Amino acid sequence: MSSVLVVDDDPLVLRSLRITLAAHGFSVLTASDGTSAVEVFGAGAPDVVVLDLGLPDLDGIAVIRALRERSTVPIVVLSARVDSADKVAALDAGADDYVTKPFEVGEFLARIRAAVRRAGPRLVGEPPVRAASFTVDFGAKRIRRGDGEVHLTPTEWALLEVLVRAGGEPVAGRELLRRVWGAGHEDAGHYLRVYLTQLRRKLEPEPSRPRHLITEPGRGYRFER
Repeated sequence: MSSVLVVDDDPLVLRSLRITLAAHGFSVLTASDGTSAVEVFGAGAPDVVVLDLGLPDLDGIAVIRALRERSTVPIVVLSARVDSADKVAALDAGADDYVTKPFEVGEFLARIRAAVRRAGPRLVGEPPVRAASFTVDFGAKRIRRGDGEVHLTPTEWALLEVLVRAGGEPVAGRELLRRVWGAGHEDAGHYLRVYLTQLRRKLEPEPSRPRHLITEPGRGYRFER
């Protein structure tokens, strides 16, 4: 059974989400502010976090950053803020997905399941993929660059995996969005811009002049060893 930490300051929303998620097989933890969210997260080690941005003590962006300092657990923002700048800020801080209120329950649950799948285990024994600047071990979910290990979020892992497994062929942006974030995200181009920027910062020797995560104008994105 997967566990979910739901963070929202509205008791009605918190109760509704707890009942809905429990009815669909999730173990549910709850918190009504940012400070308690970080504490409950540390004690409960959930598989995914559902987070409202409008909290009474800490802004949700600060909570995302605090959780990212501790873990790569999937974070799904659930917020009434619909401005694109808020979405980009949340994704840039480390969120994996963004759902706006009001929301359709079926789609919301599908997004939670997709987030958990992205963080799931890979096949053990799969040979590492060696690029000039780093090595990707999908079996162990580890990346080594030089003498150190690079930590990716579940969504960063999923995006990198699609590109690497394409074998050097470009993958269209809409296809990447569909395969990493799911159906219905094909027009969310800002997701790709944010996450490719983050991957390049973590993996490229010169992020502004990428040699491994290449943009192919009019064709999509390509991994180059």
